[in-house]
Amino acid sequence: MSDAEDKKPAEDVVAMEEAIQFAKKYLEDLLSFFGLNTDIYATTEDHEVIELNVPSTHMNGFLIGHNGETVRALQFLVMSALKNGNFAYSRVNVDIADYKKARAEHLADKATEWIKAVQDSGEPMHLQPMNAADRRTVHKVANDVGVETESEGEGRDRHVVLKPAVKK
Repeated sequence: MSDAEDKKPAEDVVAMEEAIQFAKKYLEDLLSFFGLNTDIYATTEDHEVIELNVPSTHMNGFLIGHNGETVRALQFLVMSALKNGNFAYSRVNVDIADYKKARAEHLADKATEWIKAVQDSGEPMHLQPMNAADRRTVHKVANDVGVETESEGEGRDRHVVLKPAVKK
């Protein structure tokens, strides 16, 4: 291994840590404009996506917004700030009071029901349009049990199609 290869992992760790600290401070400053001074838990599990978790407060409903639109907007702002700051990492997941976590768990339960229906009927099922994070959850649950999936459509009409596994 060359010296550059030896240093790369350490450089990646430093770059990720810098991006995490910037994202954490940026979101804390942004929330302070709304009068919310709270400490945000910031980490990464896969060294690709920065996880920012805002604890439960009296402003949960305001920060989450209708169907999670405000929390997605906050996430977009943090990602944009990281990109504009030329940080090596800019993928961010912002969660308010575990809203996204609970939503993903609920969606995984629904996906299990849909998957069973597809397996029983042998017919493909077109799901309602959903955002990228929700589609990813459905794809993962289906993949874990061997049901094929694909996303179809564009923009707000993009949706998951569950297909029975092809028998070989």
